[in-house]
Amino acid sequence: MRNIDEYYPAKGRVILHVDMNAFYCSVHEAEEPDKYRGKPTAVAGSVELRKGIIVTCSYAARRLGISTGMLVNQALKKCPNLIVIPPDFTAYRKYSNAFMKIAYEYTPCMEATSIDECYLDITGSKQFGTPQEIATIIQKRIYMELSLPCSVGIAPNKLLAKMASDMFKPNGLTVLRIRDVPKILWDKPCDQLFGIGGRTAEKLKKLNIYTIGQLAKCEEMLLKQTFGVLGTWMKQAANGVDHSPVLENREQSKSIGHTTTLPSDIYLKEDVHRVLLNLSDQVARRLRRKQMVASAIQITIRTPDMKTITRTHTLSAPTENTEDIYAKACQLYNEHWSWDKPVRLLGVTLQQLMPKEDSAIQLDLFNYEQHPKKESLTKAMDLLRNKFGENAVLTAGMLGDDPSVLIRNHKIRGTSLQMDFRDKEDENLS
Repeated sequence: MRNIDEYYPAKGRVILHVDMNAFYCSVHEAEEPDKYRGKPTAVAGSVELRKGIIVTCSYAARRLGISTGMLVNQALKKCPNLIVIPPDFTAYRKYSNAFMKIAYEYTPCMEATSIDECYLDITGSKQFGTPQEIATIIQKRIYMELSLPCSVGIAPNKLLAKMASDMFKPNGLTVLRIRDVPKILWDKPCDQLFGIGGRTAEKLKKLNIYTIGQLAKCEEMLLKQTFGVLGTWMKQAANGVDHSPVLENREQSKSIGHTTTLPSDIYLKEDVHRVLLNLSDQVARRLRRKQMVASAIQITIRTPDMKTITRTHTLSAPTENTEDIYAKACQLYNEHWSWDKPVRLLGVTLQQLMPKEDSAIQLDLFNYEQHPKKESLTKAMDLLRNKFGENAVLTAGMLGDDPSVLIRNHKIRGTSLQMDFRDKEDENLS
């Protein structure tokens, strides 16, 4: 009988990096295999030839010279039979949640770094087998259950796990140990070390450092003089050393929300919509102050007999706009509640938050026509309200005499109107 402990380090960690291959295109292939499987496909923010940009492309397209960032018209000239697909973020999120759910079954220590990749610390997962067996099981399950290919890197730290997952695509499974670094990585150019970009690589060349091996052997003081603390990190990374932990994604569980208890029951559409508009307005304001965007919207409804229901909608793309939030809140209410039933409390909560800077590419590529105009108007309104108060800019639909209009008054609205007080506690602890 084999001893599983022999496959795990007595001291140290075992990290997996799961990286979905050509994720957006693979999702479309999984959804409509007869239409897309094995064919050159590309997802573009717009299929309009002049402005459209290739966001990602299938491996069949890559073999024909198509690459990310290429203009649609250039790609079609190179590959006339390229199938250009508009993005479907609802599908991407569904598959992202599904593959991460599979990975999470093998360790609670999971860090999602984007919609299509995550780190897993499986140091304490010996009950599922050896590291290679766990990686193989996860890879096979994702393919069998979701029809999605992925590459998995196995290493003693996050840096090497990421490097390993990039080595063989699609469907690669690679082990990279620290002792393997000189043989496998040192002859490669510096910009192939994860975390070092083109500009940094050019600066290194001025120091006569062209390869990862030369970087690993370089005097640390020279690197620190040129790059500061980054120089220390680069030397360690070139030697395969990385102490950063796998961080469970606490931020994703956070939310921003408001609820308001009404002085009397309401059921008329104009009253309900006014309350939802005021709630949406203020949660959107707070979202923008945090410089975040939301990918899901939840409404809360409480009846006069204190029965509470919640309903959630996942957006096709992240938003920070009041009108988007309000429209979905009204849609949820219309779909899940009858207009002849009174309500005593209403709430709007934003979920699946992410920093706005992390979603900038998606916003620019997929909403390039409407988004800049909306953002400029929103910024102008926020500036006015920051300077002259929350009531400086209102729409007619926000006016009324119910407590929802008091949400804009920070002095009298009270904490009972806020659902994300736990975020404030978390911020104080960090």
